Amino acid sequence: MVKMKDSGIEWIGEIPETWEKVKFNAIYSNRNTKVSDREYAPLSVTKKGIVPQLATAAKTNDNDNRKLVKSGDFVINSRSDRRGSCGISSLDGSVSLINTVLEPKNSQMEPLYFDFLFHTIQFADEFYKWGHGIVDDLWTTNWNDMKNITLILPTRSEQQLIADFLDHKTVEIDGLIDKINTEIDTLKQYQSSVITQAVTKGMDPNVPMKDSGIEWVGEIPETWEVAPLYKYFSERKNKNCTGNEKNLLSLSYGRIIRKNIESKGGLLPESFTTYNIIEPGDIIIRPTDLQNDTRSLRTGLSNEHGIITSAYIDLAPESETNSRYYHYLLHSYDIQKVFYNMGNGVRQGLNYSEFSKLRVPIPEQIEQGQIANYLDQKVAKIQKIIKSKQQQINQLTEYKNSLIFEYVTGKKQVKEAN
Repeated sequence: MVKMKDSGIEWIGEIPETWEKVKFNAIYSNRNTKVSDREYAPLSVTKKGIVPQLATAAKTNDNDNRKLVKSGDFVINSRSDRRGSCGISSLDGSVSLINTVLEPKNSQMEPLYFDFLFHTIQFADEFYKWGHGIVDDLWTTNWNDMKNITLILPTRSEQQLIADFLDHKTVEIDGLIDKINTEIDTLKQYQSSVITQAVTKGMDPNVPMKDSGIEWVGEIPETWEVAPLYKYFSERKNKNCTGNEKNLLSLSYGRIIRKNIESKGGLLPESFTTYNIIEPGDIIIRPTDLQNDTRSLRTGLSNEHGIITSAYIDLAPESETNSRYYHYLLHSYDIQKVFYNMGNGVRQGLNYSEFSKLRVPIPEQIEQGQIANYLDQKVAKIQKIIKSKQQQINQLTEYKNSLIFEYVTGKKQVKEAN
């Protein structure tokens, strides 16, 4: 049994008696060499490590104002809103100035061991604690701050054992997480196909069909009509002029959710006088950023009275219009990239005048209710399975984080796992 001692480091706790403590600057030195990304390929610093620059990364024209990264360097984003974005680079390249690039200088260190240590939640919290700034999203921890953080130093052979073990175990866990994520993606695709089938073909597979005149829809039941959306919805533009309405709502991943108006990014109460008042049954559309595939859930159905940003389109149903059916229908339009194509693939937004001309297939009112009821039940079942699988991912992630921390701090030894 390995004898333990108090490390004297609050975020680490007990460590094996033979392990040492070192300051950050005893094992790393600051590499602050300015380079151009024309000479050194741009890299992105992510929570999964250092990778070739992502297509989604914010880019500037300041190509020459970059930091050099050499293979083996540890790179960490200094901003608190990028917490956990760090890693040992396997590539030569360049990163933006917001990152701290550190060159290993101690022969008694195994970089992969420290890569695991630096990816613990506990280190991310400690790193944040040493920073400074005015507000959270401007809070940074630079080299002058972090060089005095106290770290632990097992022997080189112990570092290697721990790194090899965790490398094997985390690959195993990540494989399970990837498998579950694939299952979730399949369920989401199935849900979309179920919705599209119901809102374009109806519930009875034996009814006579006719051409809808809408290319992606194809045939629809013979009794259905096709009409522009403005026939069933008008635009609600009821401003919160008095500022009296306090039930702040937001569109998030296809759902209308409540937000805390007291903690809305420092906005003053008078800021909400420009927000729109929405009512139960309204359909909310995010008509911006149409080219971004990750924002595909652009429709939400309101179940309550409240306020929402006027950047969204608020569709108010006419009398006897079944909003639940139309919400599912418009979700299918979104999945099929119809909104994107309405913007000609170039423009990033639509207004109500353009959106209201959208031609949609319309069943009779009774059938709209039947379709909505069927989809409510079907989607609820699929979402229950997705939620269960997401909980599995959360449990695996928690287990992985705990496993890494226990081994990199010596609370568990590799030989005990064999």
